Amino acid sequence: MGVKSPRFTVLELLNRMDKQAYSNLALDSVLEKSGFSNRDRSFVSRLFYGIVERRLTLEYVISMYSSKPLHKLDNAVINILKMGLYQLLYMDSVTDSAAVNESVILAKQCGKASASGFVNAVLRSFIREGKEITFPENIVERLGLEYSCNLDLVKKLCVDYSFEQAEDLLKASVNPHKTFLRVNNLKISSEKLISEFNALEMSVKVCSITDNCLEAEGLGGVEHCGLFQKGFFHVQDLSSQLCCKVLSPQPNDTVIDLCAAPGGKAFTITEIMEGSGKVIACDIRSNRVNLIKKGAERLGLLIEAVKNDAKVFNKNFPQADKILCDVPCSGFGVIRSKPELKYTDLKTFSRLPEVQYDILCTASKYLKPGGELVYSTCTLNRDENDNVIDRFLNDHKNFIPINVMEEYGNESHKMTIFPRDFGCEGFFISKIRKDEL
Repeated sequence: MGVKSPRFTVLELLNRMDKQAYSNLALDSVLEKSGFSNRDRSFVSRLFYGIVERRLTLEYVISMYSSKPLHKLDNAVINILKMGLYQLLYMDSVTDSAAVNESVILAKQCGKASASGFVNAVLRSFIREGKEITFPENIVERLGLEYSCNLDLVKKLCVDYSFEQAEDLLKASVNPHKTFLRVNNLKISSEKLISEFNALEMSVKVCSITDNCLEAEGLGGVEHCGLFQKGFFHVQDLSSQLCCKVLSPQPNDTVIDLCAAPGGKAFTITEIMEGSGKVIACDIRSNRVNLIKKGAERLGLLIEAVKNDAKVFNKNFPQADKILCDVPCSGFGVIRSKPELKYTDLKTFSRLPEVQYDILCTASKYLKPGGELVYSTCTLNRDENDNVIDRFLNDHKNFIPINVMEEYGNESHKMTIFPRDFGCEGFFISKIRKDEL
């Protein structure tokens, strides 16, 4: 059919997602070869990611307005309807008529001409009814459908926290969010970097929550600008920067980051230490270790990146002043960046707490007497957070809890960060110290 249109490209991506591809990998591989303008690339990204984020909501709307049950519809037709509905509901830049007409054209282009009338009828019926969506009264079902999330995960969040906190996280997962940058203070100041961005007509501002952090909204493709290539900053969510702040590495410390890839926290730790001391950044996979090495090289940071199994004690490692134990987790705090996680069976993650505990126990053996360890995750699952650190402290009496983030009103050695707290991703941070006796 010649050059593929942006909408046809999105349809192909959605069809691929039905076969379990990862959204970010699928999109990156297609855009790289597309030859699209920046405007078309932005349109494809917005529409594709938006549909992945809102999948259950859109399927619910289809079931409300379709004369046929969802399971009897062709997958491509379902995806075309999702595309039309998403444009009608969430993209003000697209007129209603364009959303409908382009969906009908798309059905014909992809070999589903017989369904074009059906697509037209469903979308126009939705418009006639004022784009009305009636959600169930049951709060768990409403949250699951309104914010497109597996009901088991909704229930888990409501049990672990509250209905309000669960809704806060889920609402944030489908809304635009800030991009946070970590300034490489060894090369440039925040003020100078802001000036450099302004010269490129890119708007950023100082983040008031922590040092050497900038925030931006709608700053797409920032990794492709020259300032990034010069190593003036790396992209890192505020929650991860706060994690490094809590670790509080000092100049000339020896620090081990046991689960470091792709390296953002190790980079920030090295910058906080002003390039002094020793930072060892680890990952179990060679390709991920290479990511750390490449990132450190771009930033001009001296980091020892090594392949290592975090669960197994490494006799070659030195005793450390500080250890970051940012363990593999279910990732429920970052569902706005990884929307597929909202639809994953919770049983997939059932073994994680035991793995996390094993890593934490091994990590503790590298710590000097008086040294400090931060245990962190990017999930909001208490089984992987509070329960793991509580179990460790119960089993290891020579470790004591250290209060974290007291300047933000926290009065515990544990803190769970929700998006509404600082406008960042969900995160968990806990800090302990090894007794000097």
